[in-house]
Amino acid sequence: MDLAPYLAALRRDLSAAAAPGGPEIARAADLLAGSLDVSARLCLLEVLADATAEITAKLDGATVEVRLRAREADLVVHQVPPEPPAAPAPAAPGAVAPEPSGDVARITLRLPDTLKDTVEQAAATEGISVNAWLVRAVAAAVPGAAPPAAGRPGRGSSRRITGFAQA
Repeated sequence: MDLAPYLAALRRDLSAAAAPGGPEIARAADLLAGSLDVSARLCLLEVLADATAEITAKLDGATVEVRLRAREADLVVHQVPPEPPAAPAPAAPGAVAPEPSGDVARITLRLPDTLKDTVEQAAATEGISVNAWLVRAVAAAVPGAAPPAAGRPGRGSSRRITGFAQA
């Protein structure tokens, strides 16, 4: 998806709004438009990432990603095989499963393709999602981190999700 037409429309609108103010205001608007180009491009990419996150949340068995190539954004849809139901672990008598503590945050993680493939294989071997596998690995690597709670924390949350991009 080429973002240039949207940015050009923004420049045209800014120039049209500044035109009645005379040549000095029009020049200031042109300078402002040039300065806002990068910021507006990042804002459009964030909108696309938010949209893909919302679309992915509503799809069953598919994910939507924003991929950046040069200065263009591509939307890619992946079909995800359903996760096998996890067998519940036997609980110790009187034990209560820990609840997630605090808010759930989303981050972007860039991995070399070979490492990504290895992580996907390890998660599939354990019958869990890549996200759950990574959360468990990070919790195990960070001293004093609480082990992740069972389930899918953050599902149905009203917090903002910015999505992710994959190169």
